Amino acid sequence: MSLRRRLEELEEANTPIRVGLVGAGQMGRGFIAQVNGIPGIETVAVADVDPERGLDAFREVGKEPAEGINGTPDRPAVMGDAADIAHSASVDVVVEATGVTEVGARVAYEALQEGKHVVMLNAEADATVGAVLARMARSAGVIYTGSAGDEPAAVMELYDFARSMGFEVVAAGKGKNNPLDLTATPDSVAEEAERKKMNPKMLAAFVDGTKTMVEMATVANAIGFAPDVPGMHGPAETVPKKLAQVFSLEEEGGILSSYETVDYVRGIAPGVYIVVRSHEGAVRETMEYLGMGAGPNHVLYRPYHLTSLETPLSVARAVIHNEAGIVSRERPSAEVVTVAKRDLDAGEKLGDIGGPDYYGWVYKVSEAGGMLPLGLAAGARTTRPVKKGSVLSLTGVELAEDSFVVNLRQLQDAALVA
Repeated sequence: MSLRRRLEELEEANTPIRVGLVGAGQMGRGFIAQVNGIPGIETVAVADVDPERGLDAFREVGKEPAEGINGTPDRPAVMGDAADIAHSASVDVVVEATGVTEVGARVAYEALQEGKHVVMLNAEADATVGAVLARMARSAGVIYTGSAGDEPAAVMELYDFARSMGFEVVAAGKGKNNPLDLTATPDSVAEEAERKKMNPKMLAAFVDGTKTMVEMATVANAIGFAPDVPGMHGPAETVPKKLAQVFSLEEEGGILSSYETVDYVRGIAPGVYIVVRSHEGAVRETMEYLGMGAGPNHVLYRPYHLTSLETPLSVARAVIHNEAGIVSRERPSAEVVTVAKRDLDAGEKLGDIGGPDYYGWVYKVSEAGGMLPLGLAAGARTTRPVKKGSVLSLTGVELAEDSFVVNLRQLQDAALVA
């Protein structure tokens, strides 16, 4: 039975999937509005550091919320403490949409402990501790998954489609829709952020490349791929079909030194792509006949991703099909590390992702030993000077002692050694 029909049945039986949302910013607000038109799903609770944003988001769809922990479809609850969502008796599925690693890690962990499914619109937390959270979900018999509509899940849909047909996938990636500026700060993008109704810190994380690094690390860790070079190649190209040649091996006229890689392209945003390889004979001939190029490499391209508007699909699949869309493998293959955005003095306390202190750069796990994972940087204090453009090392910082994500990452690392 189709997902649509199952949702309609839930609506008819008055037993909707009840969602608790953490983060009522741009993504969360869109999620609430989209769910309002979907049968069989209801947003019954929202947590945000600014509860007024949650209240406003519900009022925009014609509902009058109440402050508290346990909400109903007709009277949703709004609270200021994200952890309360995980403990709410009225919530079946938790959607985490803050983009803050500390909050995302804690909320996901506590929700899994409560036996709730978790859908992550927080790639930063997933890239840092997704492997251990996925393991916990399996032990608890619930689903932990990245969100449909986010670029990693959109790439994964193409990957699953191609592999299910027997194609070899040699590269996967996404478009970047703004120029790469490693020095971007909330101040430098403030005007654009106001125009786009975005958090300036979030926009700076897109512009400085951090978001792209995090998203492609998430893809790599789910598939088992890795970046070909640190930071990936990021070629400029506006014609999707040409990516088949661009992402071929150097000896074939492309830019890659090896296959099974993740990368990004400046010029095809907001699309995502994979590169598949066909063997000589009927399959390759059919691909050429269908306009997919002469091969051996061919591009499968999706020209859109609908961000949080697609998240309800992940919610429904988790509950109805017990299915995750994208989840890290046991052993991550890519790591996003921390690079100084400016000269840092000894004793400086690092701010959040998207701030003026650092940006993310993706490496193969095998090459990232001793480097400071991006998701652990916030709140860490430097113990020696770091030059602009240099990678911060774990031995060159004191990690935040009271950080939940630091403790969870240590648990993940210990499990990999065991």
